[in-house]
Amino acid sequence: MTTHHPEHPSHPPRPHRVDRLNPAELSPPSGFSHAVTATGSQLVFLAGQTALDTDGKVVGDTLPAQFEKALGNLLTALHAAGGAPADLARVTVYATDVADYRAHAPELGRVWSRLAGRDYPAMAVIGVVRLWDEQALVELDGVAVLP
Repeated sequence: MTTHHPEHPSHPPRPHRVDRLNPAELSPPSGFSHAVTATGSQLVFLAGQTALDTDGKVVGDTLPAQFEKALGNLLTALHAAGGAPADLARVTVYATDVADYRAHAPELGRVWSRLAGRDYPAMAVIGVVRLWDEQALVELDGVAVLP
């Protein structure tokens, strides 16, 4: 069920803006932004997405294959809410093997760039023992700010 709330007539719409901040005092970021400020009128909380297909089965035997599907699923949910990759303010990656994630980081970065562009949200990669979908190697959730 989708519920739309019209803007309050006494409050004009605020401009939508997402700024990525990478202070020179911090190490250069690679594939993430150190901080993101966002203004807009709607927050979108994106549930954790794994490499599930439309039948609810995990697809992909490798971390890069599962990452691509999970990111695609996250972006599908974001698009359904009216957002685009540049609207992402925060993404958390949960990985069952952080060493494997680090080993594939260049490839995962290329997947991100191809699907989501170069506007990186604030990100964290967190190692977990396992995910809800037992065959899943990676899960992504996020927050976006829409106009």
